[in-house]
Amino acid sequence: MAYDAYIFDLDGTVLDTLPDLVNITNTVLVEWDMPTHTTEEISSYVGGGARLLLVRAAPEGTPDDIIDSMLARWRGIYPELGHKYTHPYKGIPEMLNTLKRGGAKLGVLSNKFDAATCAVIGHHFPGVFDLVRGEGPETPRKPDPTGLLKMLSDFGVEPEKCAYVGDSGSDMTVAVRAGCVPVGVTWGYRSKDELLEKGARFLIDSPSELTEI
Repeated sequence: MAYDAYIFDLDGTVLDTLPDLVNITNTVLVEWDMPTHTTEEISSYVGGGARLLLVRAAPEGTPDDIIDSMLARWRGIYPELGHKYTHPYKGIPEMLNTLKRGGAKLGVLSNKFDAATCAVIGHHFPGVFDLVRGEGPETPRKPDPTGLLKMLSDFGVEPEKCAYVGDSGSDMTVAVRAGCVPVGVTWGYRSKDELLEKGARFLIDSPSELTEI
């Protein structure tokens, strides 16, 4: 394998979670008597964690205490609705199996809150990843590199021997800040231009291409 470790973003990278993000977010907005949004609109809000998603989806100027209450509700209904329609992108399971057979360490680092990250990865990829972490007290949201550097330390892998794979500008930025190899995927929720602008060294159009880098 070209790299000793491959660490992945979650939403828009290994799993298409958008249908559930739309469902959960609009459910919460309706409960607060706020306008709902289209799939395309909510797609543009994804990438900074659930709270930022709600800040972007709620009417401009919504007070912080209301956002906090909405976030608590969002997280509360996630176990029921969080991965009802979620599915792996085509070719992801095969690619992960290839990397694992080659001896690479595999990880997930997401801006989704930690309990949800572990739940959805455990459901769709049981036993595949060596480490799975989401946002939490010791794992600030990307592009802060703290979580990625901690994962590299736990793996015992130098940054330059790790590819960080994601679909957003923040994913490319966190990889650059940590000294990893930034790999952008074009099947996710952000544009090629954003990925390149934020430092992508490689762009891949299908999961199988990752094993060829």
